[in-house]
Amino acid sequence: MENVRLLDLYIDRSLQQVRRDDVVLPVSGLSWRLLECLLAHGNAVVDFDTLAAQVWAPAVVGEDAISQRVKLLRQALGDDGRQPRYVRSVRGRGYQLCAPLQPGVPAVVASGTARTRRWLWPGAALAAIVAVGVAMALKPGDAPTSPADPVLQRAGYYAGIGQASNNARAIVLYRQALQIDPDSQAARRGLARALAADACLFNGPRARAEEALALAGQVLLATPGDAAAFAARGYAHDCLGAMPQAIADYRQALQRDPDDERTRASLAYLYQEQGRLALALQNNLAVRAPERVRFLQVQVARELELLGFKEAAARRHERNFQLYPDNVFANIAWPRTLLAMGEQGRANAALEQALGRGTPHPELLRLQGEIRLMNGDRVGAGQAFERSAQLRPQQSIGQTLSGLHGSVPATPDWIAARLHALGGQADGGWSDTSLERALLHQAQGNAEAAVADLHQAVDAGFRDATWLRGTPLFTPLHAAPGWPPLLARIDADLAAQRRQVLAANWCPDDLDGVSAAPATGTR
Repeated sequence: MENVRLLDLYIDRSLQQVRRDDVVLPVSGLSWRLLECLLAHGNAVVDFDTLAAQVWAPAVVGEDAISQRVKLLRQALGDDGRQPRYVRSVRGRGYQLCAPLQPGVPAVVASGTARTRRWLWPGAALAAIVAVGVAMALKPGDAPTSPADPVLQRAGYYAGIGQASNNARAIVLYRQALQIDPDSQAARRGLARALAADACLFNGPRARAEEALALAGQVLLATPGDAAAFAARGYAHDCLGAMPQAIADYRQALQRDPDDERTRASLAYLYQEQGRLALALQNNLAVRAPERVRFLQVQVARELELLGFKEAAARRHERNFQLYPDNVFANIAWPRTLLAMGEQGRANAALEQALGRGTPHPELLRLQGEIRLMNGDRVGAGQAFERSAQLRPQQSIGQTLSGLHGSVPATPDWIAARLHALGGQADGGWSDTSLERALLHQAQGNAEAAVADLHQAVDAGFRDATWLRGTPLFTPLHAAPGWPPLLARIDADLAAQRRQVLAANWCPDDLDGVSAAPATGTR
């Protein structure tokens, strides 16, 4: 049954919506997936292993993470764990619904206060579904009516939610729309965006981003001035690591559609990766509808952190971690920030919480590997790096970290082969390739070459001096003669950009009274 009733709750499974009377309850993301799993089992007890496999996989979680998510689901439903009405705990076994399901009534469109709460509830991550999902595909110049329009609207709904399972549904629906109407440019744009998101955000294969690039190119051949197609092609280039091409397409999209806030934020992110932090921050702060850009607040916090505004950044990262539990980049940023502040215990606790939220990402596992190295747990670190490489095998730096720290010791021949392969590889404007070469040269005992690689990373835009100072991955270089000048070079550039931000009329309010000198007390 797509529409069911659980006591006074009306649940539309196709819309992923829970209502009590006319009020839409804030159930989404992992909370919705947990509820969906319980609904699928009726009023049978669902054990912890089943919940972990059906709700969190491929992430590995324990009973504590599951219990915490049940608590959040109860809060969203207005339930009381001591006297539950909807979800009860069965000691030592798992959880079950408190009452049998009944046939429901079709969902009505929520209005007034109910709709406002659903759109503004931060954890929902429904960044303006109509503006971002449907309007992304349906643009002026498309045929006013098409037999595929109902399918496109549904696909746009799922694409706008921003979670792996819903993005997969959107891909299926966009393909169906193209079968219904092979001439639909809206379907091609939407499919391109969803395929690129699968590769970029949800650990999908590189072929998805390549298909997205081809689809966006087809739209531009048919309609050369299509702003949304430029944005979709830029996103595909972005996911494939082709930074200059992505920047060019994003700029073309913004010239044609200055109100495209998501593309403005995507361009700002690439400025951040180029080391142009003040420009990136200015562009992100210029977004007029920040609630519509899913990762905007995480980007702003990261730019403040890299610029050395540690306290302001930490406050933002902590707030994002609390408000957006389904945002993978918020889940990465807060434990990473805590570690940079020297609070290793809190960082590890936050990381474990993040790993239990069902947003798997290689950076989470690499961070886990670094923390374990700091604790002297080389075996555990190797296991974390290996899982990171398995999660996204096409990512070169993950394979290198797994090879250097994994269960099978890296041989000199293997290191030399990796360096040879990287020597003929274009970096696409990113600093990752230079960082990877530095790791390999360090493993060979060639500190001079490793430091030179890091200078090349700085040339490409790398600015995280705090991480360089603290990560155990580059500890052997600390005694190298070129190490202090490398850090001094980054610090000098950051100091100039800090002064630029503090003198600007767009300087964030939470920097009022902040000194131009970098914050101290970080590791």
